[in-house]
Amino acid sequence: MADLLGSILSSMEKPPSVGDQESRRKAREQAARLKKMQEEEKKKKADFRKKMEKDVSDFIQDSDSKKKKYQPMNKIERSILHDVAEVAGLTSFSFGDDEESRYVMIFKKEFAPSDEELEAYRKGEEWDPQLAEEKRKLKEQAQREAELESQKGPKEVCPSSNYRDKYSHLIGTAAAKDAAHTLEANKAYGCVPVANKRDTRSIEEAMNAIRAKKLKKNEDDCAGASSS
Repeated sequence: MADLLGSILSSMEKPPSVGDQESRRKAREQAARLKKMQEEEKKKKADFRKKMEKDVSDFIQDSDSKKKKYQPMNKIERSILHDVAEVAGLTSFSFGDDEESRYVMIFKKEFAPSDEELEAYRKGEEWDPQLAEEKRKLKEQAQREAELESQKGPKEVCPSSNYRDKYSHLIGTAAAKDAAHTLEANKAYGCVPVANKRDTRSIEEAMNAIRAKKLKKNEDDCAGASSS
């Protein structure tokens, strides 16, 4: 038992091998480099934030400035600028289609952008208040005209020319046939328009009239026979 315990203690007291020493040295160097990079990144962020705080402060103190557009930034820098603007009581937005071109614009609260202005920036267009006002007036005028038209009801379409005149070479023969047919019908009714010869009575009224005529004829016949 004593020999076994001694062998364990002796193995624990042995110095690490050359391979273990090299691995530990590389691990320590890697940890040192990582720590240095983290410290440098932290300092870089702090310096950038300090720069933005001064820039935003100058912007606020400039009474002529209403908004400011920055050059494209990476995601971390944009996040810092948005935070600085919020703390300073400003409004900020990011614009740009892809990560490399995205940039930040800051606005003073009293000059916060409208939805139309934001839409222009999202499309990559310059904002022109005068042009936007003209477009708004034209749009309102078009809406008023559309409402007036809807109140008038459906619009009656008047052809610019008579279709019979326009297509006389095609319908001339048919028109002549219609005229001949109308003339023959008028002759059959004693040259009276067909519309005037239409019987508008009901069937019952017509039958009553026929019966009355027959009855009157019979009475006339009987009266004639008696007189003879």
